[in-house]
Amino acid sequence: MELIVAVYEDWGIGRDGTQPVALSADRKFFREMTRGATVIAGRKTVADFPGQKPLPGRMNIVLTKQDMEIPGFTVCHSPQEAAECAAGAERVFVIGGGSIYRQMLPMCDKAYITKVHCAVPSDTFFPNLDEDPRWKLTQILQSGEEDGIFYEMCLYQRIS
Repeated sequence: MELIVAVYEDWGIGRDGTQPVALSADRKFFREMTRGATVIAGRKTVADFPGQKPLPGRMNIVLTKQDMEIPGFTVCHSPQEAAECAAGAERVFVIGGGSIYRQMLPMCDKAYITKVHCAVPSDTFFPNLDEDPRWKLTQILQSGEEDGIFYEMCLYQRIS
């Protein structure tokens, strides 16, 4: 299983349920990486999807403790259930939010991290993989600048 996330300089990922700074290059990277894959998101992240509809061209799984149905989504109630639902997929990406990343991180072996080099007040954070001895930055996939903000798309891999 893999995950994909954009983080700010302090590894913040959002505020009030959304990304305060979203780069079009990162959105494009996200679309390209997850196209055709299964994605796992939390209920609050799904609420931030355009029209709260499933992402097109992907199998969409929502992980929630609530007993609910969301049209176009497979609803799962535990990380293990979500992993079982995604088991047959060629690629599976965890796409947020904060609590979903924390729950699913132990099941992931690759992390695609877009580092957005700006300081943005956040109320939700991703674990700092640079400080985690179980993870290693193995490749800078892409870097650039957009609207005066520098960014890098990085690949981290779990150390066996």
